[in-house]
Amino acid sequence: MQKKKSFYWLAAMLLIMSLFMAACSNGEEEAGAEDDKKETEGNEGGEEAAPKEGGTLVYALDAAPEGLFHWNWYGIQTDAEVLGLFDDNLITFDEELKPQPNIASWETEDNKVFTFKFKKGVKWHNGDELTVQDWVFSLETLAHPDYEGPRYTNVQTVEGAEAFRNGEADSISGLEVINDYEIKITFDKARVNNLLNLWTYPMNRSAFEGIEVADMEGSDPVRRTPIGTGPFKVNKVVSGESVELVANEDYWQGKPKLDKIIIKVVDSTAVTGALQNGDIDVVSVHPTIGKDVEAMENVDLVTAPGLSYYYVGFKLGKFDNEKKEVVEQKEKYADKKLRQAMMHSINREEWIEAFFGGYGDVVNRPVPTAHWIAADNDDLNTYPYDPEKAKEILDEAGYVDTNGDGFREDPNGDEFVVNFSHYATGNPTFESRAKALTQYWEAVGLKSTLEMIEVNQYYDMVEKDNENMEVFFGGWGYGADPDPSALWKSDQLWNYPRWVNEESDQLLEDALDVEVVGTDETKRKELYVKWQQIVNEELPMLFITELQEIYGMNKRVGGLTLDVSGFNSAHEWFVTE
Repeated sequence: MQKKKSFYWLAAMLLIMSLFMAACSNGEEEAGAEDDKKETEGNEGGEEAAPKEGGTLVYALDAAPEGLFHWNWYGIQTDAEVLGLFDDNLITFDEELKPQPNIASWETEDNKVFTFKFKKGVKWHNGDELTVQDWVFSLETLAHPDYEGPRYTNVQTVEGAEAFRNGEADSISGLEVINDYEIKITFDKARVNNLLNLWTYPMNRSAFEGIEVADMEGSDPVRRTPIGTGPFKVNKVVSGESVELVANEDYWQGKPKLDKIIIKVVDSTAVTGALQNGDIDVVSVHPTIGKDVEAMENVDLVTAPGLSYYYVGFKLGKFDNEKKEVVEQKEKYADKKLRQAMMHSINREEWIEAFFGGYGDVVNRPVPTAHWIAADNDDLNTYPYDPEKAKEILDEAGYVDTNGDGFREDPNGDEFVVNFSHYATGNPTFESRAKALTQYWEAVGLKSTLEMIEVNQYYDMVEKDNENMEVFFGGWGYGADPDPSALWKSDQLWNYPRWVNEESDQLLEDALDVEVVGTDETKRKELYVKWQQIVNEELPMLFITELQEIYGMNKRVGGLTLDVSGFNSAHEWFVTE
């Protein structure tokens, strides 16, 4: 069974921030639950109904798409959800997030040179046959100097990409077309993750013919008349409201069972009623309404492990993006005992129950449990809620109340205040959940303040190490590629805590080094487990909860499955009435 990704950004780490920002501004699609996988059921006594040909399924989004309906330019999750229904990736991922052949298969002997072979006869929606030239066109678009999107990172490691981008070459030397269905790609050096980092979405050449790269993002093939190779074709786009998809009868995996999928925007406050009334068939569900959806007789609450988590970060230094290094160390939160005490003071189970309806799980590492490199809790400090232990640790570290006001001073006897920041959107629960964290810290004697900051300004402040940003709330999504370097190495902008640890950096480098790990995934995981143990001990951020995927699905929907790799291909979906 072919799978499509619900997190299409997984292969491109540069998309993580845009996705998280979209989640913040759109009310946050956080979730959690108990079942690892569940297939939607028909209405015949809980048994899967026989597949039915025809019919229309209504797929709801609780926020409007931005309208960038091409993988090379999209920036938010809602656009990715639309894209996943009409355009296929060359590769796919299994339930362990390992890459699998889809339209293309591959071979390599050294992790530097890869030979890819395309299936023959795969058609674009305009009738063109997909060839490797469409892939070359896409990769050269990303490497073009006029391309301003975030995906150059996914082609820059191909040999000759930098020379092409700098105008020193007319083509990318590492792309060698053998014939219409076979291509050899040479990278600048051997890496364990060359395949996972490579951009694997072609572009239809005739659709973009005559359009300059600088103008592509605003063009019809991206915004109004997008085409793909997927099971459904875009029939109509109503900006900010809906997208109508019709079956692609020439789909390479077989004609879809559905005639149409209507994607429409439903305000998050109206999701419950729309599900209850049968106005929509499939929608991502916020955990705060999970219990309500579970109680509906006509709807199944379908869940799967997620790949993202929430944390509280500390600004431990200041980053110089030009020098690509942390140039200033900050002392206020430098003592890991202080950070560990703050972790022990948080009742994470209570917090998850209160603000996520219990649909979430405590996490103790920077890798979600569902990922294959995740360290076992038995190998980690679990930091159970223990305010008395938190107080003991603070006493030992010299944070004591010296003036009798009920709050602790720092080891120098000076006033100590945890200045905590959280992003603000239209979601009224955010301030409450942030305030709850400050109350946990105050309960162990750490005076705390809370500042709610508009979300767009917030992440600008985080990224630029604004002096007013000391302790901050955030979230990260994890990729199919297990390499966390973009978020954790000391020379990376997205290492927001500005944590510098030489052993951590070396472990991350070794885990990608073919000479160290070869192709042995067990060796690679061992290095990542050691790395997680260091992060878990040092706590440059406090790990709070990992998220899961939650969807409400009308019981008339069949053939649809969900697991950590996302939904199965929509050509298998059907409705029973």
